[in-house]
Amino acid sequence: MTEDFYDVLGVSRDASEDAIKRAYREKAAKHHPDVSDDEDAEERFKRIQKAKGVLTDEEKRRQYDQLGHERFTEADKRGGTGGGGGAGGPFGGGGGAGGFEDIFNQFFGGGGGPGGRNRGGARPSQGSDLRTALTVDLEEAFEGTTKEFTLTRPTTCDTCGGEGHPPDADVRTCPQCNGQGQVRQVQQTPLGRVQQTSTCPRCEGAGEVHSDDCSDCGGDGIVREEATLSVEIPPGIRSGQSLRMEGEGAPGENGGPNGDLLIEVDVDGGERYERDGDDLYVNEAVSFPQAVFGDMIDVETVDGTVEMDVPAGTQSGETFRLRDKGMPRLRRRGRGDLYVQVGVVVPESLSEEQREALEVFAEAGGEEIDVGGGFFEKLKSSF
Repeated sequence: MTEDFYDVLGVSRDASEDAIKRAYREKAAKHHPDVSDDEDAEERFKRIQKAKGVLTDEEKRRQYDQLGHERFTEADKRGGTGGGGGAGGPFGGGGGAGGFEDIFNQFFGGGGGPGGRNRGGARPSQGSDLRTALTVDLEEAFEGTTKEFTLTRPTTCDTCGGEGHPPDADVRTCPQCNGQGQVRQVQQTPLGRVQQTSTCPRCEGAGEVHSDDCSDCGGDGIVREEATLSVEIPPGIRSGQSLRMEGEGAPGENGGPNGDLLIEVDVDGGERYERDGDDLYVNEAVSFPQAVFGDMIDVETVDGTVEMDVPAGTQSGETFRLRDKGMPRLRRRGRGDLYVQVGVVVPESLSEEQREALEVFAEAGGEEIDVGGGFFEKLKSSF
């Protein structure tokens, strides 16, 4: 018994058109004579093509279901079913490459000829995103600010409105693609001839060429211009983070929207501060007596001066933590901390009074000193 077209493709009688096309692609790739070693591959491939051509044509499929396989096939041979299997084959009338090239077009996206949604390459597409860099100082990153900057970027040509030609330029059909906006190339591969479709390089998919190019943009429709923009710097931003300005990127194509501008921020902490996330690190010098006897010192922070207690016996290199005195947390509440590392400063030269006081201190060897007259006060005040 002869297989009907549903059996040939391995689909049910209520299969959707998409399911039929998927089944066809699988069967065709398996049984094409160029890739199959079966003796009946060529005949099998013809039946697969025929089945697909009938079952994806709404009118032919209706007749096929009404008449049945045998009666439909006989009527088709007599030309009574709408000419199925004519010069255009099961892929539709009017010629065309047919065969394995069409399979490759379906697998790899080659197609979309005249009348398709990609005709002339005229689908609107968004412009590319652009990138630039911007440096802010630590105080600006702490407070948040509005920063103005200048960059050179592509923009739509004002002279021609992005068309690439003067308004009064003569228009004619592109001779390279005959107005199709696409060109086709056929290459011979181990699997047979492969047809590829690409945008016409001469008219860039428009299907038309003009007698004159715009004098300002040279036909590109785009020029490079210097632009000055302002961007909001949020409090707490860190180096390496980016800000996005929507619609400030490269122009779109065929009426599509502009891309975005991405601004990578670099925060310059200056010589005083080092930053780790939301925390800041700073070095502070204290005198020998301050380290020995303890003291309150003033520490400069990003937003003012605070007092810090230096306990008696502080060692050089010791670090103290000042809570909530660091950077703001980006788009969150609270602040990081400020870490203060103290360094004990040893004087390069001593007065006679200072020398005598230190000698007494050194001779004590760390033991309790009772020399009267407020020894420690004198030692501390002498520095």
